[in-house]
Amino acid sequence: MDVLSDAISAMRLGRPHSSRTVLDAPWGVRFEPQPGAGFHVLLKGACWLIPAAGEPVRLGVGDVAFLPRELGHGIADVPDRPLADARSLTRPQPADGQVTDDRTDGRTDGRTDGRTDGRTEMLCGAYRLDQTRVHPLLAELPDVVHIPARIGRHPSLRGAIELLGRELDGGTRHGGDAALPALLDILLLYMVRAWYEDRPADEATGWAAALRDPAVAAALRGVHDEPGRPWTVRSLAERAGLSRAAFARRFTATVGSPPLAYATWWRMTVAARLLRDTDLPLRAVAERVGYASEFAFAKAFKREFAQAPGRFREAARGDDRPWPEE
Repeated sequence: MDVLSDAISAMRLGRPHSSRTVLDAPWGVRFEPQPGAGFHVLLKGACWLIPAAGEPVRLGVGDVAFLPRELGHGIADVPDRPLADARSLTRPQPADGQVTDDRTDGRTDGRTDGRTDGRTEMLCGAYRLDQTRVHPLLAELPDVVHIPARIGRHPSLRGAIELLGRELDGGTRHGGDAALPALLDILLLYMVRAWYEDRPADEATGWAAALRDPAVAAALRGVHDEPGRPWTVRSLAERAGLSRAAFARRFTATVGSPPLAYATWWRMTVAARLLRDTDLPLRAVAERVGYASEFAFAKAFKREFAQAPGRFREAARGDDRPWPEE
């Protein structure tokens, strides 16, 4: 996979959750901190997103707000509205990966009064992510990613939102259990991609610059495509088409770590994902990430994660809880 897809796949846990919500003013909702990410897409009306830190952000029709670290936030019709717990405003949660239609007038009793003035309609969703090993590409995102609706911008993102809305409008449909989580996963990728695409090329730094730099991007693709290959600075520089010194400087300046340090970090990240998500024996996992022996792999893994691979696998399997927990 490409680097962005890899970074998100390495952090994703469980199945996403989404709901369609209709609220009539006055209303205010508080979302508690969670080990994951969340989003809101405004379909009708306007509202304010109140982050855990920083100024409120006004959202209009078509705007997307993505919170890559769910530190807790509020959303309301006006920025100074008292906030009620989100769980008091919604009906019982659906199965993981499904979408429900929640309608309330903001009085926490679930009733609607038929009004149309001051009505806000939005899609809200949550992803469970492994925040213990955040890929630096995602760590660079701000706490609130605001993607304003602009004609002609991010057609893939808008298409994913439209498909998700259509799937919801159709009620119970054949294939919905597979389509809804797939659409939510696509939406997650497109939201992150949109933020990076919106960075001005002449102001791009860090991973925004790394993904735009053909030489650095080529080296990153090599590391991600073949994590088990015995990479050296020379072999990565040859892939990038640069001298060793020039490549090392450029890679470190944009990615934030030297080439071989990142290669090792990614190897261990892949190993952790294989231990968590597959039943591959330890020897096979070691070979996939470039270690000739289980002993050498176990030693390197314990140095990175402070626990043996077997214990890590047991703990990861025991943490396979549904998301979000309500």
